[in-house]
Amino acid sequence: MNFDDTPHEAAFRAEARAWITANAPKQYEDELRRSSLGRTQLTGANVLEVAKAWQRKKAEAGWACLHWPKEYGGRGASPIERVIWQQEEGPYGKLSAMFIIGHGMCGPTMMAFASEEQKRRYLPPLASGEKIWCQLFSEPSAGSDVAGLRTRAEKSGDEWIVNGQKIWTSGAHYSDYGILLTRTDPAAPKHKGLTMFFLDMKSPGVEVRPIKQASGQSDFNEVYFTDVRIPDAQRLGAVNDGWNVALTTLMNERMSIGAGVATGFPELFEFCSNLVLEGGLAIDDRNVRSKLANWAVKASGLKYTSFRAISALSRGERPGPENSIGKLVAGSMIQEVAMFALDLQGAAGVLNGPEAELAGKFQAMLLRAPGTRVEGGTDEIMRNIIAERVLGLPGDIRVDKDVPFNQIPTKGRS
Repeated sequence: MNFDDTPHEAAFRAEARAWITANAPKQYEDELRRSSLGRTQLTGANVLEVAKAWQRKKAEAGWACLHWPKEYGGRGASPIERVIWQQEEGPYGKLSAMFIIGHGMCGPTMMAFASEEQKRRYLPPLASGEKIWCQLFSEPSAGSDVAGLRTRAEKSGDEWIVNGQKIWTSGAHYSDYGILLTRTDPAAPKHKGLTMFFLDMKSPGVEVRPIKQASGQSDFNEVYFTDVRIPDAQRLGAVNDGWNVALTTLMNERMSIGAGVATGFPELFEFCSNLVLEGGLAIDDRNVRSKLANWAVKASGLKYTSFRAISALSRGERPGPENSIGKLVAGSMIQEVAMFALDLQGAAGVLNGPEAELAGKFQAMLLRAPGTRVEGGTDEIMRNIIAERVLGLPGDIRVDKDVPFNQIPTKGRS
């Protein structure tokens, strides 16, 4: 691995740093630095409005979706230049959280399967943050088995009529558009009877119901479809070939989430460096230091695994499975870190909100951490990917692989 910038990369980094220094919303820098996984809030400001304003400013100057082609709202930059930008953007990158699905998953899927006219119409407003997109995949009955979905799309002339339900849809309550995976042939095996569409989230028959989380926030939603009409022109890919289209989305989803998962270790180290216990500073306690050392090793491993991917990008290569490893390790680590921080707080750890230690930073981490281990593929899915695609181990036995979907036994049906 080579951690040094090439002359071209160094020049790009200097240009990016200068622009960010001159244009970033510095009035929010301290709050953004202090914000934690599961809670990004700004005093006296709406986070979504601030994020849209920052994204619009980036787009106007050519810094939005750097790796996208210019005609679609990007900069035509290299993958390594995108990484450099993310490094330099620092805490302001947290304002991009509500765009990650559109930029990292929906956009690449549209680029791969939408018509040229559709790409030029829908992608620039997506890149600039003017329009927000969501991903409509998960369903109550399917769990981690995306191909087990039951939302139906039936052809009616030049339209498709959609009925069904999606769940855990991040950002659906403020999204303008979404990509939707449906079942169009229940008599085909489950992976072969799916079709992908994109739709306006304000279409008649679309109902979004926010899900109240343990943290008190509502980042996820249930979405119901009742006789929703989608033009066939908004179909992505061939009829019943939606699984192949979905693989493009899922690959980009895991890359986006895996590359951006926090560990909580820097926050815990700072906390222990300042927390006074009965015997002195927490960091001077041998048991605390042992815990910190263990997590320091993991955090270092994740850091250099990420650098390996960055080095591959710099050489023009495609990274391997590093992001699946990163998501698997970091997802559980941040949960463990948050629990340990609350243990150190003692009885005060049960408090949450402004009156809690550090305004409830670790409480917010703990309440959000389980979602991180589920979204974009559960821990078990990540282990399967690593086992099968990295280690070359035999795949799971899938007895329903070639069975028509409408003949697969379910609860209440033999």
